[in-house]
Amino acid sequence: MTAISPRPAPGPAADRPAGPGPRSGDAGGGRAPRSRRPLLLVPTVLLVLAGFVYPVGTIVVRSVTQPEFGPQNFSWLLHDATSLQVLGRTLVVAALATLITLVLGYPYAYLMTVSGPALRGLLMLAVLMPFWTSLMVRVFAWVIILQDHGVLNTVLGALGLGETHLLGTTTGVLIGICQLLMPFMVLPLFNAMRSIDRRVVQAGMICGAPPWKAFWRVFVPLSLPGVFAGSLMVFILSLGFYVTPAVLGSPRQELLPNALYTQISELLNWGRGGALAVALLLTAGVLLAVTTWVSKRVTGKAAGVTGGLEL
Repeated sequence: MTAISPRPAPGPAADRPAGPGPRSGDAGGGRAPRSRRPLLLVPTVLLVLAGFVYPVGTIVVRSVTQPEFGPQNFSWLLHDATSLQVLGRTLVVAALATLITLVLGYPYAYLMTVSGPALRGLLMLAVLMPFWTSLMVRVFAWVIILQDHGVLNTVLGALGLGETHLLGTTTGVLIGICQLLMPFMVLPLFNAMRSIDRRVVQAGMICGAPPWKAFWRVFVPLSLPGVFAGSLMVFILSLGFYVTPAVLGSPRQELLPNALYTQISELLNWGRGGALAVALLLTAGVLLAVTTWVSKRVTGKAAGVTGGLEL
């Protein structure tokens, strides 16, 4: 007979049930413990503090302390006719740039959503191409086009339409700003439009609405988030343009960033320059708050209307 070896007595290790593997928060799980995760934000916070908070805080402090403590710089801003004219011109140019890019960019973005893959790729390439070109190259290209004996006037003269003077005017600045900021309008619109279910528009037409009305009452309201996002980016970026107005414009029609540069770099008047900077910052902040509030109300109402197909 074959001898049967006795089974080993179960020890503490054998009695212990197999436990789960290392947790995601343990040291061996490949992730940092939860108590240390806030440390990952330290580099970003330091960068924001050093690159934004400190410079902006310095400008705000100097706007009320130089040449002496008090609101005299803001009083100058509110009572100086030239400064008010510059502020108004800046707001008008930013509003016109936003409107023009929206009018031109909306059908372009819609065409991107209804096109095939090949044509959509070409349209996207045309949108992204300005990002691959230097800002100075694009601005000086507009100088060649808009100058008195440039490409535009040559074409107009050949067509018998007469020459026009655009370089050194607000119109020339507006043309350059619209071309530079067009991608910031088209891309949010395209992102919003491609997420719209086209069957909703078809349902509107099935309910008896003509195609143009279904598009206006269903598709357009659903694309409003892209409209608000693109308009906000274009308007705020237009407020801060310096190179384009400096090259395509003239000192007599300068915008707020150019006036700010003149006060700080040429006149060394940090107090008035800080007041102009604070005015620019407050304008962008108020616009952001108003746009956010309007966007929530309008998009909410649009969702309710399209949800009920009130055509």
